Amino acid sequence: MTNFRLARVVLWMTGALLSFSTMAVSIRQLAGLLNLFEILAIRNITGVVVLTALAIARPDLRLGIRTQRFGLHLIRNVVHAVSQFAWAQSLTLLPLATVFALEFTMPAWTAVLAVFFLHEHLTPSRVGVVIFGILGVLVILRPGIDSFHLGSILVLAAAFGYAITLVATKKLTATDSTFTIVFWMNVIQLPMMLAGSNPASFLRLHGVAFVPVLGLGIAGLSAHYCLTNAFRAGDASVVVPIDFMRIPLIAIVGWWFYGEVLDAFVFVGAALIIVGVLWNLRAEAMRPIEAK
Repeated sequence: MTNFRLARVVLWMTGALLSFSTMAVSIRQLAGLLNLFEILAIRNITGVVVLTALAIARPDLRLGIRTQRFGLHLIRNVVHAVSQFAWAQSLTLLPLATVFALEFTMPAWTAVLAVFFLHEHLTPSRVGVVIFGILGVLVILRPGIDSFHLGSILVLAAAFGYAITLVATKKLTATDSTFTIVFWMNVIQLPMMLAGSNPASFLRLHGVAFVPVLGLGIAGLSAHYCLTNAFRAGDASVVVPIDFMRIPLIAIVGWWFYGEVLDAFVFVGAALIIVGVLWNLRAEAMRPIEAK
């Protein structure tokens, strides 16, 4: 990889890291003013407005909205919406670093689901990423009478839901563009979030809420936009390790803004999860093309 391409990867991943962290902090800041349906509705409203404006301005994008696989879009986005809700709820119950560390079990879930739904082969490294993921979770949660915290269960369930979403996304990319997938994600999820919202709550938002509302709306779009462009600019073996910087970054944010303790077990558990993912990435990169 050239220095120019590497610089682009780092630039896009910096945007993604800041966006995911901004989104997490914004959700926590708004939790005392709005319920989770209303908070997530803000993200979807922003997405629908921005993407619709782009579709109006660009005929090629307007044509791209059409899809022959609406049923799969519907399944994907219902699962994704429930997972988002669980993830957002966990942000209000657990330290930010713990949420982000447990979220990285998603590659392990994805590897298992891909065997059944994408008919991919189960290789030693794919088994390894599952084992290291389980070990990492055990270290972070430290099984005992207090381990089954609702927040931990929610974020693990969210990671499993995100894995289902990734598998569905993989199937959709064969026929639909990125714009189509993101557009229908926001269009389908918005009514779901509005169903649990009280319109009067939005009217009660005061000046203090402006910054987290703006942060959530912008970061909700920019996070996935930056991450997608990072994957376009470089290989997954370069992009994914940078994405792991979310854990120490959000740990510092949690310590700085909320006085959260920097738990060594979270970092040890996250390291185990990361080792499994990196092993699998390296093994996948070395496999012959015809075997993939």
